[in-house]
Amino acid sequence: MIIKSAEFVCSNTDVKLLPAPQLPEYAFIGRSNVGKSSLINALTRKKGLAKTSQKPGKTQLINHFIINGEWYLVDLPGYGFAQTSKKNKAEWEKFIRAYLTKRENLQCIFVLIDSRHEPQKIDVDFCYWLGEQGLPFQLVFTKADKQSAVKTDQNVAKFRKTLLKWFEEVPAHFITSAEMKAGTEEILQMIHGVNSGFEAPSMPSS
Repeated sequence: MIIKSAEFVCSNTDVKLLPAPQLPEYAFIGRSNVGKSSLINALTRKKGLAKTSQKPGKTQLINHFIINGEWYLVDLPGYGFAQTSKKNKAEWEKFIRAYLTKRENLQCIFVLIDSRHEPQKIDVDFCYWLGEQGLPFQLVFTKADKQSAVKTDQNVAKFRKTLLKWFEEVPAHFITSAEMKAGTEEILQMIHGVNSGFEAPSMPSS
């Protein structure tokens, strides 16, 4: 897939105010500081599309971007915010979960995992919750350029083995590097394949 355009559409926390669900949609989410914004910018080939920050928890809204005028890329707040109140965490978790469970045109949730670490409970628990909800997701291991390929493969294998304690089959995964743009073509190819079979949900008559 060639990215010809990537434009910001809107930011909010109210699922009712999101764009009409007439185009396929893909959400990106992960633990704070997992490199989500950098990966989104690498995917879209548009530096600065998603705001990057050294401070975890920069993204605090549901951010919609329209790609090639054909599909939505959604940048979701990270879970496990480092510096915020328990009240804010609870509020963010509530609207994130409402979005994930109610958005009818959501085709896939890309769960970003830092490839440098062994399985983290917060990531595993989130994947378990997605499984309980029956939501389609795939794993995206980030920052693979920060260590050897052997170490990355080891951590990926450990994470997949951990998920097999609950899942009969582990979702597909991608190994990525935002700096090297590794894995981005594979993700876009997967999205292109799903888009080709997308049928917009019927809109209720007014």
